[in-house]
Amino acid sequence: MSEDVLEVAVAELRPSLEALLMIADQPLDETTLASAVGHPVADVTAALAELAQEYADQRRGFELRNVAGGWRYYTREEFAPVVESFVLDGQQARLTQAALETLAVVAYRQPVSRARVSAIRGVNVDGVMRTLLTRGLVEEAGQDRSSGAYLYRTTAYFLERIGVTSLDELPELAPYLPDLDELDDLEDELGGSGSVVSTASTDAERPTSGGRSGDGGDGAA
Repeated sequence: MSEDVLEVAVAELRPSLEALLMIADQPLDETTLASAVGHPVADVTAALAELAQEYADQRRGFELRNVAGGWRYYTREEFAPVVESFVLDGQQARLTQAALETLAVVAYRQPVSRARVSAIRGVNVDGVMRTLLTRGLVEEAGQDRSSGAYLYRTTAYFLERIGVTSLDELPELAPYLPDLDELDDLEDELGGSGSVVSTASTDAERPTSGGRSGDGGDGAA
């Protein structure tokens, strides 16, 4: 390998380490990083120390720490109030009326397809469902065997946000939901497809339990 090629490789070492550390969800040790970038461990260790010092000298909003036997980016301690304010504001963001109505339908008819939710509400709910998925309040629950439509259910995070331990604690809502025959007619009118699997309640007296934990989300029901 020529000297010119070596200089290019060394010049790319620090940016390469930055790129790897940027996507890491846990601390990465020098050996792992050295294997990824194709450089000796000693060179990687020196480059990491230089990066950490550079960030400190420039008073960046983040820093590179060697913690638990590995390296990872962290927000700088003096900027914690800014980060905390941003995170708390997101957690307190309220759902729209449309999102709340859609979430209620999922809670009482789960597992349920988007088409069935749309039939109950009388409008397309694709955008609202994406919001609920992003906030960790609903999650996918397989596919309907007859139609192939994806089914959705509420998560453990949903239960946490509304302050109950199981779906059985939700209040009765049977008088306010259409029965399955009415839903089929509504779906036909909307041009939708998909139906609730056989495990769903036919009288909506109680929703079926079994929601799994959802990560993340900042909505409040």
